[in-house]
Amino acid sequence: MGTSDAERALAVARLVENDVAGIDVNMGCPKEYSTKGGMGAALLSDPDKIEKILSTLVKGTRRPVTCKIRILPSLEDTLSLVKRIERTGIAAVTVHGRKREERPQHPVSCEAIRAIAEALSIPVIANGGSHDHIQKYLDIEDFRQATAASSVMVARAAMWNPSIFLKEGLRPLEEVMQKYIRYAIQYENHYTNTKYCLCQMLREQLESPQGRLLHAAQSSQEICEAFGLGAFYEEMTRELNARRAELLARTPEAAAEPAEDTSGVIKMAVKFDRRAYSPQITPKMCLLEWCRKEKLAQPVYDTVQRPLDRLFCSVVTVAEQKYQSTLWDKSKKLAEQAAAIVCLRSRGLPEGRLGEESPSWHKRKREAIDQDPEGSRNQEHTVPGELCKKLFVALGSGEESPLGGW
Repeated sequence: MGTSDAERALAVARLVENDVAGIDVNMGCPKEYSTKGGMGAALLSDPDKIEKILSTLVKGTRRPVTCKIRILPSLEDTLSLVKRIERTGIAAVTVHGRKREERPQHPVSCEAIRAIAEALSIPVIANGGSHDHIQKYLDIEDFRQATAASSVMVARAAMWNPSIFLKEGLRPLEEVMQKYIRYAIQYENHYTNTKYCLCQMLREQLESPQGRLLHAAQSSQEICEAFGLGAFYEEMTRELNARRAELLARTPEAAAEPAEDTSGVIKMAVKFDRRAYSPQITPKMCLLEWCRKEKLAQPVYDTVQRPLDRLFCSVVTVAEQKYQSTLWDKSKKLAEQAAAIVCLRSRGLPEGRLGEESPSWHKRKREAIDQDPEGSRNQEHTVPGELCKKLFVALGSGEESPLGGW
């Protein structure tokens, strides 16, 4: 866990202690999203807080407690800290052999980890050896011996090629990726997570033709097609759908969709494909601005999720008329964009597609700049007061900003 508060850490530990084998506190993450909350590596400059958090967890939970740290600027300070950590009663400590400000391109200090391992009686787990020290299975033991640690934690090298844990040696990356994709489809892993893991495996090959196809993929199907697994995806989809149908037959109440009055709803089979739209303009933004221009109430989206496959469908109401896409989508945001597209197309309005004429609100801003060439530089970077009001209203109400990516 990431934490900066002993009592809250204990409350969380007690919530999960029946379902986990141990509680580990991350005191080494250097990322801003962690340190700005006083967590991760920010704790390294506050030994009193470290001691309080670990002591509270050790005394208050039934599971073994461990922590992960980075080394401090001086070895003397590092040893003083780890000895204080050991006195809290924790079961083990993981040491990432880099300072807070250092990154993977900086060398890991095996000497610092060794000094810590020799100074403590509890197990020390060595971390940070990927690439420089660990490139195959046998290197894991070499890194352990170089640091005198009890064991080794491997992160980046395992992300690059999970077969690093095979004693027989690394498997070809193409084989590993194919096997991973098959598991991802079989267990319905979300495509964004699948894509991220594959990008970690490809690394320097991301600019290859296959890498570019992966980068552009917006669904599990497109990922499979990029790796020549299109037929497998279709076969597995049929199998998964058959399983769902069987489940529906046994437990129809589990798949029941929320009751919806569909009378008078205008429907189309459309989906929102981000690649077909300008980065700064989305259908929801176009619809919102059109409603404001026409002095209509802002669009209201009613979105539901099917329990069985966790897909979403949204109905948008504009001027007392409802619009809906008949295609269910994998996220609430995408479903709402699809509903907005149905409304815009039904009314013959621009929806922000690439190559399409820009919406009028965008044109008005451009025309105002063109009419005053001398002041255009300032006007391009100045937001009119009325638009500022709209921006704050939109942010406060959860709507999308009329300024898009600005």
